[in-house]
Amino acid sequence: MSDQAQALRDLIRRQHASSAAEPPRSTRILTVASGKGGVGKSNFSLNFALSLQKLGQKVLVFDADIGMANLDVLMGVSAPYSLYHLFRGERPIRDIIQLGPGGIHFIAGGSGFRELLHLSEEQLQQADREIERLQGEYDFILFDTGAGLSKEAERFIGASHESIVVTTPEPTSITDAYALVKMVSHSRPDASFRLLVNRAADEREGRQTAEKMDLAAQRFLDIRLPFLGSVADDPHVGKAVRRQTPFTLAYPDCKASRDVLAAARGYLDLPRGDASRTVKGFFHQWFNRKRNL
Repeated sequence: MSDQAQALRDLIRRQHASSAAEPPRSTRILTVASGKGGVGKSNFSLNFALSLQKLGQKVLVFDADIGMANLDVLMGVSAPYSLYHLFRGERPIRDIIQLGPGGIHFIAGGSGFRELLHLSEEQLQQADREIERLQGEYDFILFDTGAGLSKEAERFIGASHESIVVTTPEPTSITDAYALVKMVSHSRPDASFRLLVNRAADEREGRQTAEKMDLAAQRFLDIRLPFLGSVADDPHVGKAVRRQTPFTLAYPDCKASRDVLAAARGYLDLPRGDASRTVKGFFHQWFNRKRNL
């Protein structure tokens, strides 16, 4: 198993080395969040990242659900290292980036994050130097945050270029998603959101759900919640979860896979906003706020 893990890390290093000669990319930070658990957020994050990759984008997926990290379970892979090992100075950034199915790059969630509050300045500076190496190597770094109304999710959303909020048509899911947007918009009025309706009976239900939330946000929060798309309530998704394989790989022609690909294509067609924030700046903003709590 250790030989296999080493082979994967060597492959990632070769991929990074081969891309070094390419023009630098404009790396954007994208956060996927939800107001409550059980809406399929992590599954969407993974398959959305794979769809972006299918459309020619280089993507790094970061499992930022510190309490209930599960992207590795959805992929059926084990990840020996996480961001924790980077900040502790135990592993360089190249070693904590793992290779998932379909060639997706990901960083696993991990435990021990409370200990990161007590890192020395020297450890933080070393981590900064490592993290800075990601700038220009990926088109997108996608953070799958923990579900619910947490300060952790609020910080990730506030530090990102833009965020996708995942909900379902169920009233409780809509209420919690709206509450998340309200919480973030009060502390970060400049936050940019897109709304994704998961497990929709059809496109009409997805669009009607999004329109209700957008109207409420305009009326009471004075912000817009543009509709990114909907994903069908497709039995193939559950089958793929049981197989521990992303559904866009296991069943590329099913309705849910086509919907996620359409959402990814639509997202890439959107005009890009402010790109001045860097990967290093994102981590500074997230981590410094975390230390000051």
